[in-house]
Amino acid sequence: MRIHTRNLKKSDYDDLKEAMIESYSGIGGDYWEKNLIDKLLRLFPEGQFCVEVDDKVVACALAIRVKYSDFGDSHTYYEITGGYTFDTHNPKGDWLYGLELFVHPDYRSLRLGRRLYDARKELCEQLNLKGILAGGRIPKYQQYADKLTPREYIQQVKQKEIYDPTLTFQLSNDFHVKKVLRGYLPGDTESKEFATLLEWNNIYYADEKKKKPHTDQIIRLGVVQWQMRHFPDLKAFYDQIEFFVDVVSDYKADFLVLPEFFNTPLMAQFNTLPEPQAIRKLAEYTTDVRDKLTEFAISYNVNIVGGSMPLVEEGKLYNVAYLCRRDGTFEEYRKIHITPNEVRHYGMVGGHEIRAFDTDCGKVGLLICYDVEFPELGRILAQQGAQIVFVPFLTDTQNGYYRVRNCAQARAIENECYIAISGCVGNLPNVPNMDINFAQSAVFTPSDFQFPNNAIKAEATPNTEMVMIADVDLSHLKELHEFGSVQNLKDRRTDLYEVSVKKVSRKNGKKASPDNDPEVMPSVVVVS
Repeated sequence: MRIHTRNLKKSDYDDLKEAMIESYSGIGGDYWEKNLIDKLLRLFPEGQFCVEVDDKVVACALAIRVKYSDFGDSHTYYEITGGYTFDTHNPKGDWLYGLELFVHPDYRSLRLGRRLYDARKELCEQLNLKGILAGGRIPKYQQYADKLTPREYIQQVKQKEIYDPTLTFQLSNDFHVKKVLRGYLPGDTESKEFATLLEWNNIYYADEKKKKPHTDQIIRLGVVQWQMRHFPDLKAFYDQIEFFVDVVSDYKADFLVLPEFFNTPLMAQFNTLPEPQAIRKLAEYTTDVRDKLTEFAISYNVNIVGGSMPLVEEGKLYNVAYLCRRDGTFEEYRKIHITPNEVRHYGMVGGHEIRAFDTDCGKVGLLICYDVEFPELGRILAQQGAQIVFVPFLTDTQNGYYRVRNCAQARAIENECYIAISGCVGNLPNVPNMDINFAQSAVFTPSDFQFPNNAIKAEATPNTEMVMIADVDLSHLKELHEFGSVQNLKDRRTDLYEVSVKKVSRKNGKKASPDNDPEVMPSVVVVS
């Protein structure tokens, strides 16, 4: 037996007619006249598919392109086909509309319909269409019409309590029911003239009008594993940063990632002061370092995740990471979960905002070290659309490092995103509380067929200064969201629980927080 899927030709009409009459025997055996099939092949030849079995056409899928906003969700088959003339075909239409899909009854055990749907999906991707729409019959509904509404019937088919030869097949091919249509196909007594409005979304569709300057799906990351060392002055510190920026720029990286507290070598000059005062003196450099990172981002055309640095604001000490975009703008993230060490040695406080940031490479999130050990934060960022989450970290011992690493891997899997962690290595004498450091920077992925078997895209040599270059493919995330072996985000039981950010009130036009209003709780994530 030889099976072949191809575009339909005019010479296939006799086989097509026979297959269609047999397929629709339950509703009178209607078929399209040859002149109409010839017209469809003139208008949209690439949209008509058939399957040959041993040189005989036994299955067919017919379609047109439409601008769907011209019709809306309440159309009939007569309206969508222009009175069965196909004059509604629009060469610039944004959706593929399925007119027919049928398989000769003698060949239905071969699963030929799946081949036709796959051909349509590939065509949508090639033509950059939003997806496929079709009105679907529900031929077994007549057996249940006296006790079930169409909506109840569809729900039971979804739950596999009822088998419907058409709807069950369509649902198994990644279509979902958008609406129930009444009077869609007059004469369809099996369906009681009801139909399902089915939709399949093309996850690769790109709106040309809304495209950003950077449209590649493959994003290159340059992750710096930073060696702690003393610098004679601020210029030497900037020179070291610029070296890494220059390197990743030569490799055309989209992001450079620096670790948590990468600027603490500058604190050596304050080692005679108590630790809380020394780190506050270090914080005086933060704004200047941020501005220098922004300058580098522009001049080297690379987005920079500026590790993290101490920041004093209204007498409070924060641990702050900056995202310096290559267009000259920047964003700020304040570490939310402060470690006992940071509280004890420095008197740090936590931030109050969890937010994903837009970049020319998609949405990204920032978490600082201990933050990644709290799964609620990663879930919030995923809900906001973050595709890559950057985690600057600083750990002194291996057990501390593996807490960060293992939690980061979990966040990548459960939130279907990439996680890049960047840490400091080596020793730093004469800087209290920063004397030893251990790290192995890495990029983690979800765990499915599109990704490495161990869910690790790349990892640095432990405790060695280096730059790790890794490419991540955002299209793989889209595939995972829609077709993954498991779908963590879709399968959440939000009927039982939810993860959300508590609302933060505003007083006198200013966001209230525990720092300026003792009655307001901090913006934290809660699970109910």
